[in-house]
Amino acid sequence: MDIQVGQIIQTKKPHPCSGDRWKVLRIGMDFKLQCLTCGREVMVPRKKAEKSIKQIIE
Repeated sequence: MDIQVGQIIQTKKPHPCSGDRWKVLRIGMDFKLQCLTCGREVMVPRKKAEKSIKQIIE
């Protein structure tokens, strides 16, 4: 997958706050994502993050 820092992604499953759009803050072995609904930042392993992406929204 070609994901870059600063892109907005939509996930298959929503966050508990009901938001499903995330901003990519960091890429490496883990992805650092920020929920656009509540502002929470989470670290997700790369493999799990790539599986959960529904679409990339620019």
